[in-house]
Amino acid sequence: MGLFSKLFKGPEIDMEKSRANAEKMRILFNQAVENGNDYKLIFGYTEDVSRFNYGFVHGSKTKIGNLIVGWNEETLTIVAIPTVPDLSGCGEPVYYRRSEILKAYRNKYPTDAFIIYPDKKSYLGINAYDWLEDEKLYVYVSQPDELAEFTDFFMNRYATK
Repeated sequence: MGLFSKLFKGPEIDMEKSRANAEKMRILFNQAVENGNDYKLIFGYTEDVSRFNYGFVHGSKTKIGNLIVGWNEETLTIVAIPTVPDLSGCGEPVYYRRSEILKAYRNKYPTDAFIIYPDKKSYLGINAYDWLEDEKLYVYVSQPDELAEFTDFFMNRYATK
């Protein structure tokens, strides 16, 4: 559970809405990624940072970018797909293959994000929490088990030393 979740406790989680959004995420992911069912999914978001090209990954100029994040343990690949809070559509997937990345680590301060440097010019910071309250900005989804699995994968198999 991230700092955001600890500091901003919202109302009870609506599991029906969470499940419906998880199903929408799966459909969008499978439409965008070949063999999409080979990936486990979480919802994440990325914040506006000066060294990150929003047009490339998000196709928009917003401060917050919603992401459907998939990971494949066998191929050690993470795929990030930009989406919108109502999950009505998504952009093109960006693949981060472990063998092709420069660096990956968990940044504990200030955002508690998963950071991937595919090269020396850009990076992706994936923030992921159980769910986020503002549905105008974020996808509403409960994912504690999935997030624990992703964290284990990222830290023990994907992150660079």
